[in-house]
Amino acid sequence: MPAVIPAIVAPSATDPLFTGTVERRDVGPSDVRIDIRWAGVCHSDIHTVQGDWGPQPYPLTVGHEIVGTVAEIGSDVTGFAVGDRVGVGCLVNSCGECANCAAGQEQYCENGAIGTYAATDVDGTVTQGGYSTSVVVTEKFVLRVPEAIPYEKAAPLLCAGITTYSPLRHWNAGPGKKVAVIGLGGLGHMAVKIAHAMGAEVTVLSRSEAKRDDALKLGADHYFATEDDETFRTLRASFDLIINSVSAAIDINAYLKLLALDGTLVNVGAPSEPMPVGAGTLISNRRSFAGSNIGGIAETQEMLDFCAEHDIAPEVEITSADDINEAWARVLASDVRYRFVIDIDTLR
Repeated sequence: MPAVIPAIVAPSATDPLFTGTVERRDVGPSDVRIDIRWAGVCHSDIHTVQGDWGPQPYPLTVGHEIVGTVAEIGSDVTGFAVGDRVGVGCLVNSCGECANCAAGQEQYCENGAIGTYAATDVDGTVTQGGYSTSVVVTEKFVLRVPEAIPYEKAAPLLCAGITTYSPLRHWNAGPGKKVAVIGLGGLGHMAVKIAHAMGAEVTVLSRSEAKRDDALKLGADHYFATEDDETFRTLRASFDLIINSVSAAIDINAYLKLLALDGTLVNVGAPSEPMPVGAGTLISNRRSFAGSNIGGIAETQEMLDFCAEHDIAPEVEITSADDINEAWARVLASDVRYRFVIDIDTLR
């Protein structure tokens, strides 16, 4: 019989979150049951619950930055054992058969990857996320969390880490490349750390001077405030790659003009409003405007191992289940340095 477990539940797009329950399926032959210890708070959780990306199947438990330990494995599971330290990111399944899945790009599954929450699972039920005490996931979508990564800091890597690692790797950030990061929040601060570790020259573009000291401590070589119009004149045609981590509409044409010849601006933030792009801005300097999702499972594991090797971990604030509504309010106010992580023991 399905297990009923404690969870933080969103009853609607407007009502506060509350402590309730969700159901978890029995462990099948290829499944892993994970006792969740830490769950990151992503801005996407809030966008989803508030209906910014469309109607949602309430009541809903969100959370796709999940770290815990293996509590039970199915009879066919060979890659994990009870007690292993593991994680789950934004996906819990995909078709496994299309060209993209075969290429290890499950996030771009042609038949629709199954998200960790608010998605229709293979059995027709709605997936429920990591703001809960346990989760059951098919083995292929479980990740091994290296011991070198502090346990309480590991969860945000499963979304913020891979969301920034994937485009940096794809567009070859490294020695000799000039990389700019727009915004220094949950995504942006990870982009700075990872790009710096890859060997790129890193510039942070933030609205004001408020985060200058933080940016330089995180690994940025340069920092510019975008509220100063002189910034856009000084940096014109400067960068090979720009990562836009902001989840709000910005004047994207102004930032595109900061790209050098053949440069690319990659959007990883997901604003609900459209951002018009002028064709002339792209044509000049043969610029590209691209988007990037999370990575596939293999690349996500690669990211975790990279972060362990380079001593990279998110900057986090620990919050309790009881304080989740306050934490969400602070995320919306950009008042967190730089990612909330829920101590799931406070939910038990």
